[in-house]
Amino acid sequence: MIVRCWGARGSIPVSGKEFMKYGGDTTCIEVRTKQDAIIVIDAGSGIRRLGNQLLKERRFEYTLIFTHAHWDHLIGFPFFKPIYHQETQMAIFGCHLAQASIQQIICRIMAPPNFPIALPDIHANLTYHESFPAPFEIGGMRVTALPLSHPDGGVGYRFEEDGKSFVFLTDNELTHRHPGGLDYEDYCRFSRGADLLFHDAEYTEGDYLNKRAWGHSVYKDALRLALDAGVAKLGLFHHNQERTDQEVDAMVADCRNRVALGSHTLDCFALDQETEIIL
Repeated sequence: MIVRCWGARGSIPVSGKEFMKYGGDTTCIEVRTKQDAIIVIDAGSGIRRLGNQLLKERRFEYTLIFTHAHWDHLIGFPFFKPIYHQETQMAIFGCHLAQASIQQIICRIMAPPNFPIALPDIHANLTYHESFPAPFEIGGMRVTALPLSHPDGGVGYRFEEDGKSFVFLTDNELTHRHPGGLDYEDYCRFSRGADLLFHDAEYTEGDYLNKRAWGHSVYKDALRLALDAGVAKLGLFHHNQERTDQEVDAMVADCRNRVALGSHTLDCFALDQETEIIL
């Protein structure tokens, strides 16, 4: 299993010298299976660069799955160049908790006056599915879903192949249960023993004083989950749009100090938009 990050930012893309290390693109994750099937998670602005890479490789068949329908996870879809090629075959899975079908949601962001090319005018062959059965297989990889604790709902995923596991829980508030969401213990069980966990770590404790119930977690709570679940690697994800590289570095350093003080073996880092991990 290969896991690549093409965008780790939350809420809105950003640019500037203070964001060079971790990047400014919003959520897009690529997972490649042992059979070389391509799974794309979310279509944030990072999907634009992924699309360019896939065209360079002459790859035209993939599965796109969404965690939820908030803007920062959709914004890149019209700029994903493979959708303008007739060779492209893409299965799209939406979140069953969304208020509209995934096809309707994509149509809306590409409808006038939002975008000059409407969804029916693109050349790719797209098939739409409203949600994953549980569990599900893609290219020999087992995929299991569970609800996130986030306004308007969302879905997290666990990917398993050859005894290795990757859990992706972005836009998940661990200390507040939103309608449709689960309790902390449920996310702990879901993440249990994972080789790799990417979890929402948008807030500091100071941020959270004014942003409780906004749908995101304090980075220390993401760390606690990783330790309680016994995961091997934790990637801090969904960096706040105002969070500078220096501030993200400080969050990582704090996590590593806490791990060392507890004599744990957890490897903690922050995702950037060039991260590649092989499991």
